Amino acid sequence: MYAIVRSGSRQYRVEEGALVVVPDLAAEPGTTLTLGEVLLVADGETVKAGAPLLEGASVTAEVVTNGKGPKIRVFRYKNKTRSRKLTGHRSPHATLRVTKIEA
Repeated sequence: MYAIVRSGSRQYRVEEGALVVVPDLAAEPGTTLTLGEVLLVADGETVKAGAPLLEGASVTAEVVTNGKGPKIRVFRYKNKTRSRKLTGHRSPHATLRVTKIEA
């Protein structure tokens, strides 16, 4: 059984017991969350799709860790002017373990 859920502006395919890395959520590790924006649930042969969301469906997940992604370096350079600038960032993310999918 799997489901497609929306978290933030992205969609994820999740299964029970799977780990999913999503953009930053304001939740401590060990907290249980309910992802209510379920777009599709498939169980073997049956597929239930919403338009756009599936009524009464939810996905329960537990926050495993909070962290930061890899460092992204942005280098701006303009030739012949000695102009260069190095910046970067690390996007925060949360790792979730899916515990239950309810259709």
